[in-house]
Amino acid sequence: MTTTLHPSVERADLLIDLKRYEEARELLAQRLAEDPDDIRAWVELARSHLGDSPNAPEALEATERALALNAEDIGALLMYASALRVNGRFPETEGVLREAIRLAPDYWYTYARLADWLWRIRIISSARTNGNEVRREDHDAALREADLIAQEAIRLGPEQVYAYEVAWLIADMSADGVVAARMDEAILRLDPQHEQALARRTKSAATAPGVKAAEAATLYADALASTPDSAPMQRGLDAASYRLLRGLRWLALLCLALAATGIDLFATDGDTQRHLPLPLGQRLWDLVPMAAIWALGALLRYRRLRAGIRVNLHSLIRRLPWSRIVLGQAAWAMLCALLITQIPWTDRTIPLVLFWAGLAPALATMWFDRPKNA
Repeated sequence: MTTTLHPSVERADLLIDLKRYEEARELLAQRLAEDPDDIRAWVELARSHLGDSPNAPEALEATERALALNAEDIGALLMYASALRVNGRFPETEGVLREAIRLAPDYWYTYARLADWLWRIRIISSARTNGNEVRREDHDAALREADLIAQEAIRLGPEQVYAYEVAWLIADMSADGVVAARMDEAILRLDPQHEQALARRTKSAATAPGVKAAEAATLYADALASTPDSAPMQRGLDAASYRLLRGLRWLALLCLALAATGIDLFATDGDTQRHLPLPLGQRLWDLVPMAAIWALGALLRYRRLRAGIRVNLHSLIRRLPWSRIVLGQAAWAMLCALLITQIPWTDRTIPLVLFWAGLAPALATMWFDRPKNA
């Protein structure tokens, strides 16, 4: 499907890739003034107009001029289908694409494009026929029909990412997770830095049952190393980092529980509560398990995190108010735990107030702040 382009048309093609549509159109206008029968110039002119959606009618006119020169030109037919779609004539694209397949039955791209659009055309038709409701049987039939065409595209172009992208989309619409995962693997085999496929695979691994926050953060950090500008991956890393911060609050609440236990804050049947005030040695000893909890559960874990994750934690604290709230609750709970254990109380009334004061803010928001991770 490759053809030799005139130098002016080739430069215009590059300008369109750079989204410099006006400059491309100027070059193409000069070329068409020299040779109005240059089909490739007409096709590129249509592509430049498709780059600015308000100029879609001009794209349709340019493709019609190209097809008037050669009605069997595959590139012109494909561009004509795109122009029809943006001009609100989506159903007509099926006939154009099937004609292109008839003329070039071995060209993978036309099959992939038809599979990509056909199920949408069928669903739109079903909605129009059934009062804006899509019948389930029509939906499933449309996806099956499109999938057969997508598989033919893969057979003809086994190294073409777009063919697998279409097959993935159809599998996803069919809720076939096994096939969708297989298509993602094929996409990543061809393009290891494919943003969407990498994001989907990473999310699946990071959100699997039993995956801890640190492991999820590492998965997202690894993926971001391949696609550093990926917004989905950054959101995933933020979510995992936020889970790490929420874990600090649990450590503080555990220390608060140990403080309550150390002072025998709550009486139990058959047991005699410790006499107050507690000796200094006992009060200092109560600090040992708390220090161990923070050393093993926070400091050691933090030091084992990758540098990128640590940087993101600091960034998340600046960017996300809920991160600061969670850290504030952890600090407050820890302060209450220290006050309970280190002051030589002679009565348990104030320590009881401190216990509930440290616990209540966390309990009040613990479930509510769960989705505040992006």
